[in-house]
Formats: sequence, C-alpha cells, structure tokens
Amino acid sequence: MRALLSTGNQHKLDEFRRALPGWEIELVKSTAYPPETGTTYVENARGKAEHGRSVSPEDAWVIGEDSGIEARGLDGRPGLASARWADDGVARLLEELAGVGDRSARYACTIVAIGPEGQEIVVEGTLEGAVATERSGDEGFGYDPVFVPDGETRTVAELGDAWKAIHSHRARATKALTALIFPTG
Repeated sequence: MRALLSTGNQHKLDEFRRALPGWEIELVKSTAYPPETGTTYVENARGKAEHGRSVSPEDAWVIGEDSGIEARGLDGRPGLASARWADDGVARLLEELAGVGDRSARYACTIVAIGPEGQEIVVEGTLEGAVATERSGDEGFGYDPVFVPDGETRTVAELGDAWKAIHSHRARATKALTALIFPTG
C-alpha cells in the first residue's frame, strides 16, 4: 500500500511507518501546509488530506492527521492547540496542572484518508491516562515525557517507540484505518 502523509512533522512520519508495517509511506511534497484553523480534529485532518490530495500523485492514498492531549483538569486544554500551545507545551501543561487534583487526560487522534478514487475514510483513536508531575523518558515526542497511559506506571517516553507503535492513540487510529481499507470478509 502506498500512502503520502500530509505533514511536515518527521516524528509523525516515523510513527506512521512503525504503526503501518508493509506500507510505503512518504511525506507529501509540499512546503506550504494549510493552517490548523478548524474547530475539530476532523476539520484539521481533512484540510491536510485535501491539501495533500491536490499536490500528490493520483495513485496514492493521502493521509491527513490531527491530534492532541486533552487534560480534564484544564477543561480539555490544550486539545486542538496542543502543537501551538506554547514554545514548551510540556512545561506549560505541568505548570497549569500544578495544584489541580484531576490529572487525568487523553491523547486523541483523527485521521482523514483520501483514496486514489476520491473516497474518504475518517477514523479516530484515543489513549486514556494521566499527566505525570515531571518529565521522564527520552523516546517519542511532544507530551510523551509526561503522559502515563492507564494501566502503566511509566510515561509513553519511557515505554518507548515500539510500545507506541502498538498502543498509542495514533496506532489505534491506523489500525482502524487499515481495517476499513482492507476489511476481512
């Protein structure tokens, strides 16, 4: 399966490649991705996918993705703004959660894929957990050094990239995507 990922984020490309073994995944060749101005993850992911479709070969699937971390003690923030929330989003998240009793959070991911014939598939994946009180671990990216998934005692950054390829919000969304593209009888 050939797919083009509509993002400038190399970390996301690496994660998609680990989560979709056997797929040939490259970045969309673009220097101007659309701004993330949607009011939902779906709108932002669709904007990226439509942009990618407009500049990519017709025979490939194009994938747009948007994701974020939603802290319940902060009324779901940073959410859609996770990537743009602060120069150091982790530091800001830890600062704003200091003294907040509810540290539960979730990672959310939405993928919009547009196929060679224009068909659109929308899938989502989530990972429930909590925000730790300090950074720990050196794999992953973004908020991984402070996100502890339910059932675990270590952060995603400590659990590592191999764990993420199977269990993360993005991995769960890619599994749903694969199931819809390649349904089993």
